[in-house]
Amino acid sequence: MQNQRFKPSDEPSFVSQQVTDARRYYLNLNPGYEKSLVVVCGGVERMQAEYVVRRTDFPYFVIELVVDGEGTLLLNGRRFVLEPSVVFAYGPGVAHTIETHPEKRMRKYYVDLAGSEAHSLLVMAGLSDWKAFKVNDVNEIIPVFEALRREAVYDSPLSDVVCETLARLLLLKIQQQAGQFGRRFPRSFTTYERLRKHIETHYIRLRTVEDIARECHVTTVHVARLFGRFGRTGAYEFLLRLKMNYAAELLENGFLVKEVGEKLEFADAFQFSRAFKRIHGVPPGAFKESRLAERVRSAD
Repeated sequence: MQNQRFKPSDEPSFVSQQVTDARRYYLNLNPGYEKSLVVVCGGVERMQAEYVVRRTDFPYFVIELVVDGEGTLLLNGRRFVLEPSVVFAYGPGVAHTIETHPEKRMRKYYVDLAGSEAHSLLVMAGLSDWKAFKVNDVNEIIPVFEALRREAVYDSPLSDVVCETLARLLLLKIQQQAGQFGRRFPRSFTTYERLRKHIETHYIRLRTVEDIARECHVTTVHVARLFGRFGRTGAYEFLLRLKMNYAAELLENGFLVKEVGEKLEFADAFQFSRAFKRIHGVPPGAFKESRLAERVRSAD
């Protein structure tokens, strides 16, 4: 069954009707288990005040993410508090009870998965211990749930494949945002996140690692240590990449090389050109000319 539209009375029996504002999709309700990974169904829904779901079994593996409200979860005999940013999973043979706070009704995303790789992918993401835990940045995960929903209702011949790819991405993002195998990142990760967000917000005026350290009330050594531990690049490289990505946007929008260098407060055009080439591999003038040539070719 592909991309079917159901009225509430027609929906599968395992779907709770104790919800409001539900946006659901049904991609493949007869998945079979010979395939590696299949997205069965999913969506986002807000609980009614009396919402309680008690199950001793479930036909598929399910990933759920709470984004609003509060509740409780009894999962495989262990009790957890549900609140925004909490993620959990269950599947065949895993008893679970989900209950919302009647005055703080939960809203949560979910996706049901099947296939021969489904369980091993949950293991990779740290979800197979059947426990709930918080992710560090829920805004890295919600867009993947939304992309799954959009693609599932798009009704394209490639929807199944795209949704499978997005499901794998979802599990990778959960692993990334929760720490390996579901363990939370240490407290120092919070400081790293604060530094990174400060750079993302103020990168246009920030010029050095010393600026970053001073404004975030840490030492330059601590900045270097945190980016070395948690980042893919050093702090200055991260700052410079943000600056040069912005510079590329300005050049594409018609700004002169000199104007962009001045806007980003480089001492002279040579320093700006050297920084731009370090990140993008070509001087800003050549970049601007290549983009202009592409636009001319597209217009023809």
